[in-house]
Amino acid sequence: MKLSRTLPLAALSLGLLAVTACGATDANGSTEAEAKPSYCADGPVKFGIEPFEAPAKLEPAYGVLADALERELNCEVEVQVVEDYSAEVLAMRNGKLDLGQFGPVGYVFASEQAGAEPLVSFGTADGKLSTYTAGIWVPKDSGIKSVEDLRGKDLALGGVGSTSGDVLPRYALKTAGVPEAEVNINYAGGHPEALLALSNGTVDAAQINSQTLATAQAEGSFKQEDFRQIWTSEPIPNDPITVRQDADPELKEAVKQALLNLPKEDITQVGEFLDVSPAGKLLEVSKDTYKPLFDLASEMGLTEKDV
Repeated sequence: MKLSRTLPLAALSLGLLAVTACGATDANGSTEAEAKPSYCADGPVKFGIEPFEAPAKLEPAYGVLADALERELNCEVEVQVVEDYSAEVLAMRNGKLDLGQFGPVGYVFASEQAGAEPLVSFGTADGKLSTYTAGIWVPKDSGIKSVEDLRGKDLALGGVGSTSGDVLPRYALKTAGVPEAEVNINYAGGHPEALLALSNGTVDAAQINSQTLATAQAEGSFKQEDFRQIWTSEPIPNDPITVRQDADPELKEAVKQALLNLPKEDITQVGEFLDVSPAGKLLEVSKDTYKPLFDLASEMGLTEKDV
């Protein structure tokens, strides 16, 4: 399995590097791959991943998951960590992606603009759908005690269109009665970058979701005891893996069953980035699972320009 690093959408539209799935040869000279039906008569299955972490970190984890999916489908799977959230929606809408893992709010727009259909999301070891939370953090000795105190302060957000790194922190400002114009909002370029800005003291506050926090603590790059969380969101259902609406029905069902049947060991590395550890098997989800995010997008008056 070979994964591409983050590339501009133009590069994505030209096609992705192909990966060939190989089956093990049995005593009769046939292969395991030959014994299974193949679902890539029209070419490799293209799988887009949102840029919620550095591509160099995501690539090995999704390489394991994609290798497992290839074995189940007897089909090449091409994985691309896309440039940004809007690029992934556009790529699926233009038929350049068959599958896509979207952030919850990104899925709202992918559903509305690209007809993305949710298949599965990440389960916990006890068989429950996993969730995460958005948060706003400040230095431990900061005078900022609440969201209301962010007026006139520098707030680092992850990136435009991110559920926990953009929309929910802005929702926190709205519900606290703090106009965005009264806060110096800085988009840091990603979740790790927002955390780094706070750690380096270049901003007064930053969004840090529970997933990024868990990763940073595991790496030893964030000392939680030096900071305080002044706001946290309600639990958010984790990212769905979706399929494009006009994909072949047989491919849709095959991909869903393959994902549902993947051993949890093939999901573990991806799960760690999503704060699902220990990870369980992938679980089936539907549009109704993400209804709170559709409601949030409506309440915030979000349009495609916000992704």
